[in-house]
Amino acid sequence: MSELKLRQPARSNLLAPVLIAFLVLGIAIALILRFTPHSTAKLQILHTTAYPTHTVFKSDSILVGRDRSQDDLYVVTTLRMEDRLNLPLFVKDLTATLETSDGQKFETSAVQKQDFENLFTTYPALRPLATSPLVRETLIESGQAAQGTIILHFPVTQEAWNHRRSATLHVALYHQGKVSIAIPTGDQASSVDEGTSEDE
Repeated sequence: MSELKLRQPARSNLLAPVLIAFLVLGIAIALILRFTPHSTAKLQILHTTAYPTHTVFKSDSILVGRDRSQDDLYVVTTLRMEDRLNLPLFVKDLTATLETSDGQKFETSAVQKQDFENLFTTYPALRPLATSPLVRETLIESGQAAQGTIILHFPVTQEAWNHRRSATLHVALYHQGKVSIAIPTGDQASSVDEGTSEDE
């Protein structure tokens, strides 16, 4: 009985398919990098004005004690926000952080749209400083921009604001975390391209 000899198939050359696969993968990565934006949003502060107030609370009662006073500062800033993603952006919250020259830190939320009128009634000089408000739940379509006034309240004096270490505006987004921009000193404009965002 003759021995069975199994014929082994010739080994095919795998180099060509591997090179083609790497080429296709490289093209795909290049296209993704080319058409995917590198930033979530471009934030630009167009205008900022600080409005200080000094309130004296009078007391006619001996039990309550003497008059007391309170200093407050309202920062009226106009923010422009441009969507750099291929997806819409939804504004979840608007907050700010202030660090004074002596290291004190204050955090605040932007005044709600429905509270603007009450604030303008109390402080009429604030009204001409504001435009249409930029509000929570604002939708910004891909490639589009939204712009509006944000009013921030800090329990500090004008002097503390002028000599601050830093002031930062934070825009929390529903699906992309948080983007931030420094509030400039004086009435200078400021802008930032947010390459990365903080996850909440």
